[in-house]
Amino acid sequence: MSLSRHLPGSRRAAAVASGLIAPPATTSQAHPPPSISNPNSTYSSNPSTSTTHPFVQSRNLTSQSNRNQDLIKQLTPRNTCKMSTMPAQHGHSEACCNIPPVVSKGYNAKGTYEEIGGYNSYVTGPKDATKGIIEIFDIFGYYPQTLQGADILATSDHSQQYRVFIPDWFKGEPCPLEWFPPDTEEKQKNLGAFFQKNPPPSVAAKVPDYVKAVQEKHPEIKSWAIIGFCWGGKVVSLVTSKPDTIFKAGVECHPAMVDPADAENIKVPLALLASKDESPEDVKKFEANLKGPKLVETFGDQIHGWMAARSDLENDRVKSEYIRGYETVLKFLSKHV
Repeated sequence: MSLSRHLPGSRRAAAVASGLIAPPATTSQAHPPPSISNPNSTYSSNPSTSTTHPFVQSRNLTSQSNRNQDLIKQLTPRNTCKMSTMPAQHGHSEACCNIPPVVSKGYNAKGTYEEIGGYNSYVTGPKDATKGIIEIFDIFGYYPQTLQGADILATSDHSQQYRVFIPDWFKGEPCPLEWFPPDTEEKQKNLGAFFQKNPPPSVAAKVPDYVKAVQEKHPEIKSWAIIGFCWGGKVVSLVTSKPDTIFKAGVECHPAMVDPADAENIKVPLALLASKDESPEDVKKFEANLKGPKLVETFGDQIHGWMAARSDLENDRVKSEYIRGYETVLKFLSKHV
């Protein structure tokens, strides 16, 4: 596991976030509303301000006190960086995809919510689709940017459409965006408790049973992919590295805790779309260790979270890279699912 700098005063939370100890049991919540701190809002922070997410770490520090101090520095807003003006590359707008106009604010999600396997789940896409995607959202839950992305994945490739399922692993209690940056003792305490309750390994262990529950309810779906954002990217690594994984392909978008060791056991096709905040060294090593078909690309002027809850779609550059990110994912899935 590559988590090396942890929340100040919360060694146990860090251990849980690294999968070293198990989380406490959680209680079920019947048909909660979408797990979102503010359903009508988008992330309002300036995306050009470099504020590193707590899961974007390097792995080589040995002193716990140094780790804690470094993390506080990472989570505190630093100097403002200018957005890059470099154009989109690699021609991702051609061929398979016809992404509809992206709504910058006030997006109305097209899907519905179903109870599946004990989890409230956002479900979108054609009911007769024979291919499905399990989406693992970031720690902020059902944000409009995330739901819009799921709707894009469901129907934008007209030659291959998908039924997309986003289970609410947090049982209606996602991490509020207001906790970032964790610059007070209360925020740090809250984040420590959240990570302790929701470590990626515990969620990864639940994914196979969730897929079985979806299959029972939707037997028409014969082929599966999995996509994860931030915290969910780590879940994808853990799930696809299992020799008996059901998934034909995996996608990680601005993934948390990139660990090259995870890639050694991933045999299915995998795409990793990194932001400027992930460790370039870890991303490069991860790519080198992948055994099967792969696509690894860094969106060098985008923050950790640009394809999910932290995306500022009112910024034209962010919006264009959000679109290009989803086009890249769809092209990859069209080849491997």
